Amino acid sequence: METPDVGIPRPLAERLSMAEQYEYLRTRVLPRRTLVTAGAVAGGLLTGCGTAAGKPRPATSRAPGSAALPFGRHLAFGSDPRTGTRISWQVPFAVKRPYVRVGLRPDDLGRRVAAELRPLHTPAVQGVRPALEQYYLHAAVDGLTPGTTYYYGVGHDGWEPTAPAHRAAIASFRTAPARPERFVFTAFGDQGVGRAAHANDDVLLRQKPAFHLHAGDICYADANGTGRKTDGYDPAFWDLFLKQNEPVARSVPWMVTTGNHDMEAWYSPDGYGGQLARFSLPGTGFDPHGTPGAYTFTYGNAAFVALDANDVSYEIPANLGHTGGRQTAWLDRTLRRLRAADGIDFLVVFFHHCAYSTSQHASDGGIRREWLPLFAKHQVDLVINGHNHVYERTDAIRSGRVGRAVPVGGSTDPTRDGTVYVTAGGGGRDLYSFPSGVKDSYEGHVTRHGTVPTFAWARGGHRTPETVEWSRVRYTGFSLLSVEVRAGASPRLAVSALAQNGRRIDHFEVRRGG
Repeated sequence: METPDVGIPRPLAERLSMAEQYEYLRTRVLPRRTLVTAGAVAGGLLTGCGTAAGKPRPATSRAPGSAALPFGRHLAFGSDPRTGTRISWQVPFAVKRPYVRVGLRPDDLGRRVAAELRPLHTPAVQGVRPALEQYYLHAAVDGLTPGTTYYYGVGHDGWEPTAPAHRAAIASFRTAPARPERFVFTAFGDQGVGRAAHANDDVLLRQKPAFHLHAGDICYADANGTGRKTDGYDPAFWDLFLKQNEPVARSVPWMVTTGNHDMEAWYSPDGYGGQLARFSLPGTGFDPHGTPGAYTFTYGNAAFVALDANDVSYEIPANLGHTGGRQTAWLDRTLRRLRAADGIDFLVVFFHHCAYSTSQHASDGGIRREWLPLFAKHQVDLVINGHNHVYERTDAIRSGRVGRAVPVGGSTDPTRDGTVYVTAGGGGRDLYSFPSGVKDSYEGHVTRHGTVPTFAWARGGHRTPETVEWSRVRYTGFSLLSVEVRAGASPRLAVSALAQNGRRIDHFEVRRGG
């Protein structure tokens, strides 16, 4: 395929289809070129947005605010999803006095909340990519009423969201209820940018989730995923990703954690400077500087814990041990507190690398060594991973072995049987496969259950062969999880996996003490 000579960096163009290249040009390159040719000479629109000697200039663009179209809106929870949310978005250049307007009706956005600008500079690499300035905005909206739908619009000097020309962009969100009630959340990892990723967003929206869990490897701006500056990297992929997901993430809180492709070494020693610029997530308490992949929140009768698996991964060691054990100690304390809390029935943990999988990346021995004893100790009910670009679900695992077989449609009790682990890595990137001779087995296509030859990563990047019995459901296709959480006298997690056409490929229930 010939790379079009119209302003798309060659490494990016080679990774996009022709349709995706057209969308890139339509939404990113052409509007900026129009901006330059229409007024740059007369008004100095791009003053302060370039670089000198590889260093960013101050963000003092003279462009009028009316030319800065907000895009890429995405939500996240504050520390309490009942009363707070975080609204984030992007602008093409620095703007003055950014803000959010919030109200109970789309025609009455009376409350104004100031937003924080987080500029992000990516240095040029000679012959590979130009320098790029990106501008992310974040507003913390607190003091909200539980179980209430709010409407909002984002703006800045020169861009008033309630103006007639901009009202179509007003979006909404709903706070968590004051007391536990039925809700649905969705989850996947390894989404990226493209047709399959966009199609999964459509399936996700049809589930009407209260929020979405993204188990790492978010947009694949870093193509290699080793966490080093030698990785191929194009930060413009984030513009594409946030625009792609805006129709969902502007109303559905998008709770992300970090994968190996999210270690972007150009911004900070741990590679998370880009994440901290793009997302506003609940803090952990163990890292005052912010580890964006590790946090917790409670919604209804379920508590959710996100973890940064790069910290303990034996397979990809760029960040191995980067928290000095603080994350694992925090995990122990957090799970203990949540398990003892009144009103919380279920503990759900999500992170990127797999504790149990038989596909291409297989299982990570670092995860198993550091975290699985804590999952058992505190009776974690469900673990969700990405990393392997397939759907795979285990039986209930106790002490490294099958504690209870959980066939399609089955049920399990973590207090007795152990924990079910789900690899939900079919979010949109190119699919993987299972070991040679191992067949898919899913709802409507259940094959004979047997052992699977695979391996686990050991320290030093070595592979330890193993033959396992816990691989219960396998599906080589794009997919996502949809989990219904029920409260009341008989609380349960009703877990379903959906293929990209919406067909169910797996389902099971988690019940405690039942």
